[in-house]
Amino acid sequence: MKKKDIKILLVDDEPDILEIVGYNLSQEGYQIVTAVNGKEAIAKAKKELPQLIIMDVMMPEMDGMEACENIRKIPELSNVIITFLTARNEDYSQVAGFDAGADDYIAKPIKPKLLVSKVKALLRRLKQEEKQNSETLNVGGIEINREEYKIVKDSIEIVLPRKEFELFYLLASKPGKVFKREEILDKVWGNDVVVGGRTIDVHIRKLREKIGEDLFKTIKGVGYKFEV
Repeated sequence: MKKKDIKILLVDDEPDILEIVGYNLSQEGYQIVTAVNGKEAIAKAKKELPQLIIMDVMMPEMDGMEACENIRKIPELSNVIITFLTARNEDYSQVAGFDAGADDYIAKPIKPKLLVSKVKALLRRLKQEEKQNSETLNVGGIEINREEYKIVKDSIEIVLPRKEFELFYLLASKPGKVFKREEILDKVWGNDVVVGGRTIDVHIRKLREKIGEDLFKTIKGVGYKFEV
């Protein structure tokens, strides 16, 4: 998907934030839509179907948390990337944000270049989703062949047990996305066997040893994400 086809919905009750953030992202070639509260955000999201929503937490009429939960219930917006824009001194829990359905968060004030970089990182997963019909992913130079259960990194084939592979494939399918522990257990282990949270930790440790220590990030109290 090209930049000109990517639509970003900015939601904040501060006009200056909308102007500054909107200007910098529009300069990058993205389509920008704005809203000033949670209720308007839901209406705009339904109408515009953006690929990314950057939303303030504390807003009048409806805050970002409630708006995020409502947006996640809209089928045609199930894959939209949502990141919260939060002031550093706000009483904001990252765990609560992820529980509401957010994919990430950006702390403000934020420098324009850093903002653009962060948005580009969030949107990289769109490219990965476009490849989901393929049995092979290529993420950060790592080739992942789901059909053959094979991983190749730096021209070296890495053999993983089935559950380790499935966990790695899940995390790598959406780089940067935080997968909650409950979601990992459901998608990797399902209802086949009762396992505890410690099982995930053990598998992550093994993946770090075999693929790269810095590629797997722990989000305390929430889950894990894969970063390249």
